[in-house]
Order: sequence, then structure tokens, then C-alpha cells
Amino acid sequence: MATANEKTFAKKVFDKLAAVYPEVQPALEYTTAFELLIATILSAQCTDARVNIVTKNLFKKYKKPQDYILVKHEELEKDIFSTGFYKMKAKNIQGCCRDLIEKHNGKVPQNFDELVKLPGVGRKTASVVAGNAFGIPAIAVDTHVIRLSNLLGFVETKDQTKIEFRLKELLPESCWINSSHWLAMHGREVCFARKPNCLECVIAELCPSFNPESNFKGKK
Repeated sequence: MATANEKTFAKKVFDKLAAVYPEVQPALEYTTAFELLIATILSAQCTDARVNIVTKNLFKKYKKPQDYILVKHEELEKDIFSTGFYKMKAKNIQGCCRDLIEKHNGKVPQNFDELVKLPGVGRKTASVVAGNAFGIPAIAVDTHVIRLSNLLGFVETKDQTKIEFRLKELLPESCWINSSHWLAMHGREVCFARKPNCLECVIAELCPSFNPESNFKGKK
């Protein structure tokens, strides 16, 4: 369990990020829970910007789960080709839509445990949908969250599930959904993977990778 000092440190970090990015929202573009589910499946190993380009036309062509099932597999692959891993993604999307129809009356389930049972839906995708479509407290761990959580000393692992539960220990539920957005936004805007812009970073002094005196563990 997280200590009081660790929670206090985490609060300082996220308070600063919240001040810089007060109105965060998902980078993926969508209008319904179903569109967000499909977009998030497509976002695996792909940038959100690329997914948004693809879904601009995709969501006009496919409006409900039945549409994805009725189309030939090869045609769906062609439609999502540029997102990468298109064969597996097409298979997962059609399997997911089939389950939505057969088990959930064509609706995206709001229960987290039911979401992760859908083909192609892991904890990250389920967290994105649960948090952003339904307002259910959840933390989606993407590449930015993994990298920044390690840089800040919150964790020493690349395991997404371990990072998710560690952040849930450190933060109150009210911050869970936005915490992912704050870290992702900071990763895109300032803390670049190849060359982080530490001199422009509002949390640089709190970051052990920049300031070795940072006291995340409660050390003076």
C-alpha cells in the first residue's frame, strides 16, 4: 500500500499537471461508447492521430455492431489497414461486435468485468471506455503513462496492470480518469520520449529523473 508521503507526493505532481491541463479529454475522436470502443481497439500500437484519420470515414460506413459483422473480413482489413496489425484488429472487432449482439443486445456493457471479456479488449481499453464513456473511475495505462510513471518513481515496472493498481493506490478515485489524460498530454507536449523538455516542465523539480533530491519515498 502507498504511504502517506507517497500519496502526498503524487498529489503535488497531479495538482501541477491539472493546473497546466485543466480541460483534458480523450485524444480519440468519438460520439458514442461504441465508437470509442472501436477506436480504442484500433489504437493498439498506433497513434491516436492516425486512428482519428481512419475512423473519420470508418464511422460513416459502420454505424452499429451489425455493420462490422456483415462486411467481408477482407474489406474491413482494407478499411483499417493503416492502423497496423489490421488482420488481428479486424478479427477482434468482428468478434467483439458479435459478442455485443449475442450477449449485450448490441450495447456496450458498462460493467468493467464484462468489457474485458470482449475480444480485443484488455484492461487499458476497458478503462478508456469505462472512464470516458460511462464516467466509471478507471485508469487507462498507455505508453505515456508507463513511461512517466517510471520517470516519476511511482513504479519500477513496465507491467501495465501493476502500474494501474499502483496509481490507484496513490490517487483518490476522483482523479483516476483524468490522471491518464494528464500524463498522456504531458508526454505529448513536454516530456518527449527521446528528448524530454525538462526546462519547460512544471513537475521537473518533483521528478527523480531530473532532480535526484526529489522525495517521493519520503526521504529528505
